[in-house]
Amino acid sequence: MYELIDQNGCRVRLTFDEAGFTNDVKHVWVICRYHNQWLLTNHSKRGLEFPGGKVEPGESLKEAAKREVMEETGGVVDSLHYVGQYEVTSEKDVMYKTIYFATISHMMEQDHFFETEGPVLFDELPEDLVKHDEFSFIMKDQVLSYSLEQINKRNLL
Repeated sequence: MYELIDQNGCRVRLTFDEAGFTNDVKHVWVICRYHNQWLLTNHSKRGLEFPGGKVEPGESLKEAAKREVMEETGGVVDSLHYVGQYEVTSEKDVMYKTIYFATISHMMEQDHFFETEGPVLFDELPEDLVKHDEFSFIMKDQVLSYSLEQINKRNLL
């Protein structure tokens, strides 16, 4: 398990254990690859980030992950792998997110991408995302770097 402070000063705990922290998870975050590129979305308020969001009532975590990728990027998930779970504790509450890694089979054209401006592809992610204002705060703490390490260790790329 890892503990860190995110860009907003919140305490973050991260685990790659299959059991996670809790079964009461209401958010997903999906690290995506499409044809050897990173597939991100451009959130209208936060900037560039991997797709993710809230789990809707009656929806499984995997269903939510696939839906969020489609809604925010038009990407159709080919394979989806559990990576880990993280807990964010702010002054007001505690939030849990399950992290997935997805490969995308193809992209669907869409007229609307919900609260995002659609897909953005990168051959490589910049090394120090903190220095890049166009990226969301979600991309700037060590949750992403530790998750990418796990994805590599599991030979998912």
